[in-house]
Amino acid sequence: MPQGDKSKYTDKQKRQAEHIEESYEKKGVSKDEAEARAWATVNKNDGGGKLPGGSGRKQGH
Repeated sequence: MPQGDKSKYTDKQKRQAEHIEESYEKKGVSKDEAEARAWATVNKNDGGGKLPGGSGRKQGH
């Protein structure tokens, strides 16, 4: 299954996803599943891809 465009993610988010993916793979999760879970975790924590400089969506309080 094709993965979405990752160009809007920051370098930090990409590194986080890579580390999370490696962790899942060490636990025996398949590469595709590990990648999907890693990006889902980054999205959950950060609200999706953002362009550097604060041009991402602002959270309302």
